[in-house]
Amino acid sequence: MPHRILAVNPGSTTTKVALFEDGVERLSREAVCDRGKLAASARSADQVSFRTAEVRELLAAAGVEVGELTAIAARGGPLAPVPGGTYRVNRTMLADARSERFVDHVSRIGCVMADELAGEAGVPAFVVDPVSVDEYQPPARFSGLAELPRRSLTHALNIRACAHRCAEELGRPLVELGLIVAHLGGGISIAAISGGRMIDSVDSNGEGPMSPERSGALRVDDLVDLCFSGKYEAEALKRRLTRESGLVAHLGSPDALEAERRAEGGDAAARAALEALSYQVAKHVAAMAAVLRGEVDAVVLTGGLARSELVTGLIRERVAFLGDVVTYPGENEMRALCQGVARVLSGAEKARVYPSGEEES
Repeated sequence: MPHRILAVNPGSTTTKVALFEDGVERLSREAVCDRGKLAASARSADQVSFRTAEVRELLAAAGVEVGELTAIAARGGPLAPVPGGTYRVNRTMLADARSERFVDHVSRIGCVMADELAGEAGVPAFVVDPVSVDEYQPPARFSGLAELPRRSLTHALNIRACAHRCAEELGRPLVELGLIVAHLGGGISIAAISGGRMIDSVDSNGEGPMSPERSGALRVDDLVDLCFSGKYEAEALKRRLTRESGLVAHLGSPDALEAERRAEGGDAAARAALEALSYQVAKHVAAMAAVLRGEVDAVVLTGGLARSELVTGLIRERVAFLGDVVTYPGENEMRALCQGVARVLSGAEKARVYPSGEEES
C-alpha cells in the first residue's frame, strides 16, 4: 500500500493542505479563513475547531477520505526548544500548544488540528522541524545580558529540508557537510549547519538582516529611546518591528518582486533598499562561515526572495568566495512536512519524543 501523507499548515489567514502519495503531490488546496471567526478568536487555540472543519471540507470536496491516510504531518510552532527532527504528537505537545507559555503564533495549533484528524483516521500525527528547533553549540547561547540568552527561532522546516536536498545533490551524508542556509521570506533566517545540526543562526526578529517586513538588528540605545518615546504602546511597537519594517518601511510594500520591477524601471529607492537587504544577508552569511571555521561546502539561498534574480545575484557577488552558492526558490513547507514523516515511516529516521528530543525506542 502506498504511503498517503496529509500535510496541514495553518497560516495567519489561510489553512493549506496537501496530500502526498509515496512522495508525489496528489492534492494541494488552501482555505481562506472567515475574517469574522478570526476576529472573534482571542487566541490561536480558539481557531482549532473552525480551521479543522475547513480542512475536512477541503478533503471532502476533493473526494479524499481521512480513513485512506497513512499519517498526518503538521507545521510545528514555537513550543519548547527541541533538536531537529520529526516528532510524534503527544499529550505534552498538545497541552503546550493550548497553553499561554509560548509565543501565540497560529503555527502552534497545527499539532492540535493534526491530532483531531488523526484520531478520526486512526493514524499517527507528527510535526516536523518546528520553528523552536534549537541545536546551538554552547558559545552561541551567550548574549551580553545574562537574563536574555540568545534564542533559536527560525524557519527550521525549510532550512533543514534544503540542507537534506543539498546533501543529496552533493552525494554526501548531511552529517559530513558544513552548510549555510539562508531562508529569504517575509522574515529571514540564516543558519550554520554542521554535523547535521543547526549550531547557530540569526533571524530578522533578532540580530539578523532586515527583511521585507521585519527590522532586523537595531542599535540597542536607539531602540530603548523609541520604546520610551511615548509614540508606541508595546504591542504596536512589536507590530511596527515585525510587520511594518524592512522593505515595508522603505518602499511601502513587502513585495520584493515588485521592488525588483521598480528597480529595473529606474526607481533608485527600490534599488537601494534591495541592495541594502542583500548586503545585510551576505554579511550574516559570512558571519556563519566563521561559525563553521571556514569549512563551507555550500551556501543555500531559499524562500520566496530566492525567486528574485536581483537579490540572489547581489548576495552571490559577496559570498561566492565561500564556495558553491545554490538556490532553491520557494518555501517548500508542504513537501518538507511530507518528507520528514516519510523518513520516519520508511525507517530512515526514528521519530522523536517531545519535549526531550530523544529518539523513540
